[in-house]
Amino acid sequence: MKFLDEAKIFVKAGDGGDGVIAFRREKYIEFGGPDGGNGGKGGDILIEAVDGLNTLIDYRYSQHFKARKGGNGAGSDRTGAGSADITLKVPIGTQVLAEDKATLVADLDVPGKRALICRGGDGGHGNAHYKTSTNRSPRRADTGWPGEERWLWLRLKLIADAGLVGLPNAGKSTFLAAVSAARPKIADYPFTTLHPQLGVVRLNATEEFVLADIPGLIEGAHEGTGLGDRFLGHIERCAVLLHLIDGSQPDPVGAWRTIRQELVAYGNGLAEKQEILALNKLDAMTPQAKASRLKALQVATGLPVLLLSGATGEGVPAAVRALADAVAEAKARRAGALV
Repeated sequence: MKFLDEAKIFVKAGDGGDGVIAFRREKYIEFGGPDGGNGGKGGDILIEAVDGLNTLIDYRYSQHFKARKGGNGAGSDRTGAGSADITLKVPIGTQVLAEDKATLVADLDVPGKRALICRGGDGGHGNAHYKTSTNRSPRRADTGWPGEERWLWLRLKLIADAGLVGLPNAGKSTFLAAVSAARPKIADYPFTTLHPQLGVVRLNATEEFVLADIPGLIEGAHEGTGLGDRFLGHIERCAVLLHLIDGSQPDPVGAWRTIRQELVAYGNGLAEKQEILALNKLDAMTPQAKASRLKALQVATGLPVLLLSGATGEGVPAAVRALADAVAEAKARRAGALV
């Protein structure tokens, strides 16, 4: 299935049904009277987050959604039938944005969460509604109110507890495959990852978290260079970022600075997230290169740096434990803030 994380759709709720003008015509009732019923309500457009979906591909080829008009009223004070609502199913983590792509309409971040995005029009009044003591035979009926309509953007932001960042070929996909059951494409050339991947990391029977891998960033990604930075939205919800740096390259500090600059340029709080640094590809470094690059990275960043090899598994358990602890702390803080 093709991965699609953004789609533009047009939605229109149903118009309300029309009221009618009608009068009683009964043989044994000397004076009749108005009995025109009201129109029915038009259908609403709702959107719901459901399990089992991980892409917006359904909205790539079907982009227009319209609810039916409410039924018209009838004589004998009969109200028109209300039309059925339309519910759009989207993956968990989908955001609904207005046409300007800046105004947030709904954030569907939990299973079963629903939002009304277009309200159906109310039905028009029939002439029975306008009957008064001084106006006993009104000849007025209203048409139904129009339903709301709008263009919307759907943007999927994957729900993950931790995210992987780094330059292309830093070993992110290898790390994800080593710690989870995910099977991303792995090759010895850059940009083998073309769309985000998710994996569930299980430490034991009670501890697990979701890890997201996104395509590698390069200098100028925020300006569209390479694959750009559009996939950074998928790690906005992460509590912690694991920054993998290719230890087989001669300038790990430059690699770290490149990614940091792109995170700052992207904004949305990514640069402020907790960051765990790891010098990857330990198996491809000599002891002298390992010592010098580790020290240079620690001096430049002021942070502790983990050493690991996703290919051999050395140092991987320590990195997974650090991620799990950071995720647990973030969940505890959120729980405390909600109390």
